[in-house]
Amino acid sequence: MAGTSTHTVTNQPPPLVAYDVFTADRALAEAVDRYTGPDVLDEVRSELSALGRAAGSAQLQEWAVQAEEYPPRLRSHDRYGHRIDEVEFHPAWHRLLGKGVSAGLTGAWTRPAGHVRRAAGFLLWTQVEAGTCCPLSMTHAAVPALRADPELAAEWEPRLASTVYDRELRPAGEKPGALFGMGMTEKQGGSDVRANTTAARPLAEDGTYLLTGHKWFCSAPMSDAFLVLAQAPGGLTCFLVPRVLPDGSRNVFLVQRLKEKLGNRANASAEVEFDGTWARRVGEEGRGVRTIIGMVAATRLDCALGSAGLMRQAVAQAVHHCTHREAFGGKLADKPLMRNVLADLALESEAATALALRLAAACDDGGEQERAFLRLAVPAAKYWVTKRCTPVAVEAAECLGGNGYVEESGLPRLVRESPLNSIWEGAGNVQALDVLRVLGREPAALDACLTEIGRAHGADHRLDRAVKDLFSELADLEGAEGRARRLVERLALVLQGSLLVRHAPPEVADAFCASRLGGDHGASFGTLPTGLDLESVVDRARPTR
Repeated sequence: MAGTSTHTVTNQPPPLVAYDVFTADRALAEAVDRYTGPDVLDEVRSELSALGRAAGSAQLQEWAVQAEEYPPRLRSHDRYGHRIDEVEFHPAWHRLLGKGVSAGLTGAWTRPAGHVRRAAGFLLWTQVEAGTCCPLSMTHAAVPALRADPELAAEWEPRLASTVYDRELRPAGEKPGALFGMGMTEKQGGSDVRANTTAARPLAEDGTYLLTGHKWFCSAPMSDAFLVLAQAPGGLTCFLVPRVLPDGSRNVFLVQRLKEKLGNRANASAEVEFDGTWARRVGEEGRGVRTIIGMVAATRLDCALGSAGLMRQAVAQAVHHCTHREAFGGKLADKPLMRNVLADLALESEAATALALRLAAACDDGGEQERAFLRLAVPAAKYWVTKRCTPVAVEAAECLGGNGYVEESGLPRLVRESPLNSIWEGAGNVQALDVLRVLGREPAALDACLTEIGRAHGADHRLDRAVKDLFSELADLEGAEGRARRLVERLALVLQGSLLVRHAPPEVADAFCASRLGGDHGASFGTLPTGLDLESVVDRARPTR
């Protein structure tokens, strides 16, 4: 019949766009308020709200889609046959990376409340496009390693903290800002970096070397410089490898291939070869692991932050969809079973955010007790928070039904990215073994963690019982390697429980303690016990526009 339509769109949620991702995340905004001094709080809130509005804009969301749809490609040679080893990116990638740099996501170390404001920004930026977070993270994390050599730090830190992104390959001294990558793992060793075989031959000029070898994973291969490990005459040593030498010539940096990865497609990870590659030593010969460990700790915290960001975006999308979608006579979010699922997901997201921001605040504090706290809490948080990311992302996609399986929804991108942070910078077993190592060697670290947990003593009987069980686990560390994951999981959960009991609304803390610490929870999401205020938990997680 004339005038009829077969395609009237009904019962579809509006796009989650044109909103402030920061202020819509109550758990994150409250954590920033909690850990930021009153003298800079207004400035930090304004800065993060501006970034949050950008992150929630249609323009940036479109750039993120473009960066994924047009992945980087390797150009090994120019048209004349000269080796150039360049990686080409879509313009959207450069726009996003430039936004991240201009937002201060590489400059935490000298600003007031620098780590908290940068951690919150990083968590926001992960929700836009996680691929650009790799070079942002590497650049931020290079600072503590460079400080092993004050001369190098004085030269490079201002470039790394710059808010200007310059994509051109030219000497770093001629650029307003610079980015860093990292190359540690090799084919034969993986996480066992002491098995590295890349060789470093000293040159006549003190502190300079030529490297020969192969790196199985090199993060952000178009960066201006890289921190790498190689075997010098005195043992495994940390080196700075510039992409372009001061005279403008290209350093020998042979990109063999780009990796085909499970996660985001926008970023590039590469295999590279060094063949007479010029490098500058960072720190002392034979102390490469000790020199680079500060970088590793910073990137591990970023893994927890990145996973918290992915979880938050997955939960925001799920709650938003179910708030608007109707089924079986009502809104999905009002159905008791779906409400249970959404609340369960929201608890996981808020607990991850609370723990990650607490670690960032410890970085800002800088006191001895907080440094001790970080030595144990960072690997524990990295282990547990990143482990929870994948089941959260998958369950959130299921909340959208078939729509969540379609690329346009954005959920498949979150699902693909969700395992990354658990694998990168030391997979789960590495984190668990690091916790055991710290427990065996640094009693001050355990004391600091127990002090933090103890601040909630007496506030919830389920938390108190879980702490008592943790004490039982810690009392016998003989032969603990086989149960290291169990121990680390319990440590992370009681840390999260302590933070939520002290700082989250009562309905959130009650639900977390009942399910995660009290044992009243099934093996899947949506199995929270009865008697909890789940409506308030879901409402708190709703991304208000």
